[in-house]
Amino acid sequence: MTENSLFSNEFLRKMKSAKSVAVLTGAGISAESGVPTFRGEEGLWKKFKPEELATVDAFLSNPKLVWEWYRHRRQILKEVKPNAGHLALRDLEEKFEKFTLITQNIDGLHQRAGSRRVVELHGNIRRNRCQNCGRIYQDVSLEEREKPPTCTCHGLLRPDVVWFGESLPPEAIDQAFYAAAHCDVFLSVGTSAVVYPAAYLPLIALQYLAYVVEFNIEPTAISHQVSEFIQGKTGQVLPQLVKMMGPGTS
Repeated sequence: MTENSLFSNEFLRKMKSAKSVAVLTGAGISAESGVPTFRGEEGLWKKFKPEELATVDAFLSNPKLVWEWYRHRRQILKEVKPNAGHLALRDLEEKFEKFTLITQNIDGLHQRAGSRRVVELHGNIRRNRCQNCGRIYQDVSLEEREKPPTCTCHGLLRPDVVWFGESLPPEAIDQAFYAAAHCDVFLSVGTSAVVYPAAYLPLIALQYLAYVVEFNIEPTAISHQVSEFIQGKTGQVLPQLVKMMGPGTS
């Protein structure tokens, strides 16, 4: 498929005239960087499922074990780099007056690629926060500790991510829903469209008459509802979109 046939004229016209763009990204874009699913790992962690470790109850009952698992994950993610899809979204951000990048991923790869307006629905594995008072700690050196550090309030620090059974950050949800309801174009990138409430966002954008385009390696539950479905690896098709947009900003 050629670049010219990959995107419809209507989509390109909408993109070039858009003042506000919202993007939702999921595990698909990070998978192309080699981010593992952390299921079925070897060694100690093969005995556990994420659902058994990524919970408040697990952390409170055995904080050292949960901390060690996240320390293991962080070490692996240090070797992972943003891919061409992440870089393309960074470049798209510079082309619009209003651009909101909403992500379900916790790996921080969008920020490492240079994206600035990022809304993290599920948190960030490189940050920590106090389980007791909620204070945020940005110091990445804390992840080298072999057991959970303590806050100034003496509460235990935990990864600043959303665990099973927890609600998403209200501010992030509000920003995401606002962006979906007020954008001209909405891009759904590498997400399965089955994890709620994030899966509502493309549908909200459609309800408010945005042009919604899904990028994925295979169709999802919303592919028949969106304005356009583009099949392929995000690391290949998103750079082509940036190229087709041309230089300059809207």
